[in-house]
Amino acid sequence: MASPPPLRLIEGSDPFAGFDAIIDVRSPAEFAEDHVPGAINLPVLDDAQRAQVGTLYSQDSPFVARRLGAALVARNIAAHLEERLQQHPRPWKPLVYCWRGGQRSGAMTTVLGQVGWGARQLEGGYRAYRRRVLADLEAWPARFAFIVLCGPTGSGKTAVLEALHAQGAQTLNLEALAQHRGSVLGGSLEDTDPQPGQKAFESALWDVLRRCDPQRPVYVESESRRIGRLGIPAGLFAALTASPCLRLEASLEVRIAHLVERYADIYGQPAALRRRLEFFVPLHGRVLVEKWQRWVDEGNWEALAEAMVSSHYDPAYRRGGDSLYRAKAAGPAVPLDSLAPDAIMRVAQHILGLPRQPADPQCP
Repeated sequence: MASPPPLRLIEGSDPFAGFDAIIDVRSPAEFAEDHVPGAINLPVLDDAQRAQVGTLYSQDSPFVARRLGAALVARNIAAHLEERLQQHPRPWKPLVYCWRGGQRSGAMTTVLGQVGWGARQLEGGYRAYRRRVLADLEAWPARFAFIVLCGPTGSGKTAVLEALHAQGAQTLNLEALAQHRGSVLGGSLEDTDPQPGQKAFESALWDVLRRCDPQRPVYVESESRRIGRLGIPAGLFAALTASPCLRLEASLEVRIAHLVERYADIYGQPAALRRRLEFFVPLHGRVLVEKWQRWVDEGNWEALAEAMVSSHYDPAYRRGGDSLYRAKAAGPAVPLDSLAPDAIMRVAQHILGLPRQPADPQCP
């Protein structure tokens, strides 16, 4: 049975429409760094086997390496057929890819095709997909009508964005995709870093944007160029800073209560929080930071949140934080008298009823 020709990624089309599954046959380490959204990992060579074959190829003999690789690939594909692929019916149609659309995905595609499934190989493999992601993230953002929610720390931007999503609005939640809340205390307090890699972050952005309708607004929270250690792609950042903004406004009392609630997870790690506060010593001095650390020891979260907002976050916001967005805030601020869930939902409904403002064509 002749295999169908490899699938070529064509600009302007959804490359993955019509497939029942996307199979990444690269090693687990390659898959963990980044992969096509929704793909499953069925490696034809695991990490150790891939290293073994590569070493043999470069240091001994390409022929011997290929012979060993073929045996390993055959065993691994057989195991996948007997285990994870066993339940699929005759009409199942998977798309298969490896690093560059070569022998690994070719072997899996051939075997699946011989079984009778409508398997196709992705031409160019992950490298072609990665080029497509970078090109789309540069070109796509200009097509969308973004509406940016801006405001100082604790003003409810993330909560309102989540409420807009719950109301059926299109949203781009950058902090959720980056697994970071955007501030010094927004990441993990542990030694482990939960943020994805830059490539995986860009894949997640691409996946959200490809599902958005350019004829409908996309709501997004104001962010700086970096969220934790991840950078927002240049084309997207330019589009966001050119977009109209809605300024959210809440009293200090409301913001403090909201921050205590939203950051409850870090208050449960007092030792790690004390260490993280050391970051502020060069900015605010040892005496003030030690005062904050005493409040951590005492569990005085309201005092800590108010002090950090008043001494650090609000001054930084006034000096320039969000300045690219604040200058484009359309109309009066949207007041939030409470950040309770029902109040947030009412604010989201109010925002959805506002007239849309055009983007500024002069903004780079």
